[in-house]
Amino acid sequence: TQVTLSRDMRELALVKTPEGYRQLSEEKIGRELADVANEYLLDIRVAQNLVVLRTSPGNANSLAVAVDRADLEDVTGTIAGDDTVLVITPDIATAGNFRRRMLELMR
Repeated sequence: TQVTLSRDMRELALVKTPEGYRQLSEEKIGRELADVANEYLLDIRVAQNLVVLRTSPGNANSLAVAVDRADLEDVTGTIAGDDTVLVITPDIATAGNFRRRMLELMR
């Protein structure tokens, strides 16, 4: 099922690239988040302690995996759909900090 596939992709640290799926290595995780964000992230919105990341269709899971693998203190967890990632943060201030960090990665 899709749920099983998404979970397995996270556990294997697979991300979708233009060349197909590939596995993230530990030393490349920070750079990978910037690369994946620059490639797929289209919009960032904050609602209280939640951050909604909009991606191009079919790429939300790749971005969610990159966020999870980056092991950011700001992030409590993520949920990915087809073109949307919901990032859960502990509080409103942290959500704003996470949004700023993601915008900086895209520069």
